[in-house]
Amino acid sequence: MSALFGPGGNSESFYSEGFKKTEQAPGWVKSKGLDAYEYEGGQGIRGSLETFAKIGEEARKNGIKLSVHAPYFISLSSVEEEKRLGSARYFIDSARCAKALGAETIVIHAGSTAKLDRGVALEYGKAALLHAIERLHEEDLYDGVLLGIETMGKVNQLGTLDEVIEMCKVDKNVRPVVDFGHMNARELGGVFVTADDYKRVFDRIGTELCPEYADKLHCHFSKIEYTKGGEKKHLTFEDTQYGPAFEPLMKAIADLGVSPTIICESDGTMAEDALAMKNEYLRYKA
Repeated sequence: MSALFGPGGNSESFYSEGFKKTEQAPGWVKSKGLDAYEYEGGQGIRGSLETFAKIGEEARKNGIKLSVHAPYFISLSSVEEEKRLGSARYFIDSARCAKALGAETIVIHAGSTAKLDRGVALEYGKAALLHAIERLHEEDLYDGVLLGIETMGKVNQLGTLDEVIEMCKVDKNVRPVVDFGHMNARELGGVFVTADDYKRVFDRIGTELCPEYADKLHCHFSKIEYTKGGEKKHLTFEDTQYGPAFEPLMKAIADLGVSPTIICESDGTMAEDALAMKNEYLRYKA
């Protein structure tokens, strides 16, 4: 198995080349030499199940692996219990979308820690996640779905690598989603300089959770501008100030022989930058 690469959502070039409907995206992604596509539901899961099924059919036809980004409205660590438990409805919407698409992984932001002690926020998050899983079982939506908890880029968000690993221990279908740009931004840069820096993330996940989780890791990557509070803005690969550099990551995954799915979330150039990663990865594998 090899690593898979693709965009999160549609690049500006998708539209400038005359495409309008997301159901056209899988064929377009394949034409660019890519292998994966993440459906962006961050602002809400708004399409019909019929449309999602069409996207899924096109993805299968073109050999594109699909994933879903759940709404940003999820707040597993809110100080308000109603919001924590109410987040389950966004899991349900996302799972229905994933089932129609034929996608396996749903990417989830756990939410803000607000002024809570981080340990308390983590316990709230784990309990709310278990509640959401119960609701998914009730709706018969949990089998075949992986809930991917993403590492986050702002200091006040629940989502350090440690916190994500702990949340993944609540159930075998909960998996880490590592956003390397987020991890770099929340530490104000300098986190990922060498291939070994990236390898340590895979090693930790394999050791503390499961080797298979590390081998099939779902990842996000982009260069991200940051302030003292962490993530500020997604950039493109043309940026030379903020990073992190993608080349050492490509060397790391080639050296380790792992097969992650890497979704690029650059600002408007997601497909182009995903292809740059894939080409670099193939160079290291050659």
